[in-house]
Amino acid sequence: MKRILVQCVKELAQFRRDRLTVALAFLLPLISLFILSFAIRLEAKNIPIVIQDLNNTPLSRSYIERFFATNQFQPTPDHGGDTLIHALDRGLAKAVVLIPPNFSRDIKSGRGSDVQILVDGTDTNNARVIQNSIHATTTAFLAAAGIEPGRNPLAPHLRIWFNPGRKESLYIVPGVFGFLLWVFPSLLAAMSMVREKEKGNIIQVYATNMTAAELILGKGLAYLIVALGEAAILMLVGAFIFKLGFAGDPIPLLVGTPLYLSASVMFGLAIGTRAKNLMATVQAVALTGFMTALLLSGFIYPISNIPFPLIHLADIVPARYFIQISRDAFVRGTGWRGTWFAILTIAILGLMLFAFARWGLRKMQLSSD
Repeated sequence: MKRILVQCVKELAQFRRDRLTVALAFLLPLISLFILSFAIRLEAKNIPIVIQDLNNTPLSRSYIERFFATNQFQPTPDHGGDTLIHALDRGLAKAVVLIPPNFSRDIKSGRGSDVQILVDGTDTNNARVIQNSIHATTTAFLAAAGIEPGRNPLAPHLRIWFNPGRKESLYIVPGVFGFLLWVFPSLLAAMSMVREKEKGNIIQVYATNMTAAELILGKGLAYLIVALGEAAILMLVGAFIFKLGFAGDPIPLLVGTPLYLSASVMFGLAIGTRAKNLMATVQAVALTGFMTALLLSGFIYPISNIPFPLIHLADIVPARYFIQISRDAFVRGTGWRGTWFAILTIAILGLMLFAFARWGLRKMQLSSD
């Protein structure tokens, strides 16, 4: 235990002396937090739309006003009926609406009116959002005008649970915590291990009676302390800027965070024991850590949308489970009953990564002998 603590103190002293590494540890995560939290938006807003009203009656104008009653759509000037399709072709609008001349008369007579709507389907997800929004706008217009398109005996009353205000930050920012706290601690730990190899300091360790497990634990403890500092800063800044608060019991997050950071550090040390130089280390962490935490963790897209066989690779991505814990703490608030499996899985994956890092360092020792 004493040798582990001595190694930890040595690593922390080296860390403090390297200003570039300190900046990498604390400044870059903060910058990344702001960029990702403000840049990522999953709900389409301010959708440019062209509406041409050939009826020009109070009823048709009321229909148009319904589109712009919220910030879902924003008007784009039309250029005449013969160029409506050109607005889509040139990307000036994502949808065009053509109200026919007999719109008001046909509706009041009960015959119904056909409104032509064209939606840009280049982005299929946004096209589906626009289609549903236009349908909802039309339904709201008919209800407000007292026009029943047909009697429906079923009237569902919907209520959004957990996040009734539909604040995207409550979904995005806890995911950003999981993403950044996987990438940066692992990168720091991997760089530390490779620098020992590049400077030849690792040979001095081999000459002592320090075991591979003690070296891994000493380095891991040092960078776990650094990672805990990163986590505290990110979560405090995120809570202050984006108004995050605990939705329920915070204990699962307080238990899961050190376990997750330990797994992140062990992942970096495992990469560092196998990489030959600093550039290879950064590339390996970017490929195996950054990409999996971004695409296979449920950070942006639901895991159920991941195709086979990559969906099974997501089962061994620790970021997936910490994002569940983080979102539960700040949004859902279900506590232990909703997060115990994620915490247990992170602990198991962390132990596996420690074993892999120890095996890699032990193999390196034997090859150098």
